[in-house]
Amino acid sequence: MIYNEDCIKQMKAIMEESIDMIYADPPYFLSNGGKTIKSGKITLVNKGEWDRKENYCDINIFTEEWLSECYRILKKNGTIWISGTKHNLFCVENILQKLKFKIINIIIWEKTDPPDLIYKNKFKFSYEFIIWAKKGNNYIFNYTKMFNVNNKEHSDVWKLPAVNMSEKTFGYHPTQKPEILLMRIVLACTKEGNLILDPFMGSGTTCVVAKKLGRRFIGIEKEEKYYNIALNRLNGIN
Repeated sequence: MIYNEDCIKQMKAIMEESIDMIYADPPYFLSNGGKTIKSGKITLVNKGEWDRKENYCDINIFTEEWLSECYRILKKNGTIWISGTKHNLFCVENILQKLKFKIINIIIWEKTDPPDLIYKNKFKFSYEFIIWAKKGNNYIFNYTKMFNVNNKEHSDVWKLPAVNMSEKTFGYHPTQKPEILLMRIVLACTKEGNLILDPFMGSGTTCVVAKKLGRRFIGIEKEEKYYNIALNRLNGIN
């Protein structure tokens, strides 16, 4: 089930302790007129109005509101994964601890194809963080499934590519995550039939992966154009 709605409002309608896993890709608040290189051309970093810090009265309040709802609806043995960069990660981490979440790992997603620098005055940006946290003392970790990926124990550094062009068939989202990343997350900590929530659904990658892997899903996206991309992607799965 997916909803074209504000995530905090929609999460309030979800039953307490009913969700097995949450993957959240909230605004990073990167959109400040900066520049990057994309496809060999200089372009603005701006992602959209939803990513502009000034459009939120207080990002700490906003972050605590949506994370509080996540805590309420997550099962006691459930876990939450949250993507971020230096722009939002420390705020998220502080509020996770305030709400009594317990951090299991902080994953570093090392991108195999990061953009080049415009100004040659620093190291190239090539990674994002993913916080993995639990609500209670017990949680699911499918160690064997993770070991079998490369026949060795996984570290907390994942070297994975960005989004494959075939995953953009139904439209473009500026912060779309690759299916291979969500595949690893979903397989790591859920079982078939589990219920997964993505409160910032975007173009629907979490829900697409959940459907392919036999998990139930709830996706929430307030931008109608991205909601429609997600809907079309889901309808396109045989």
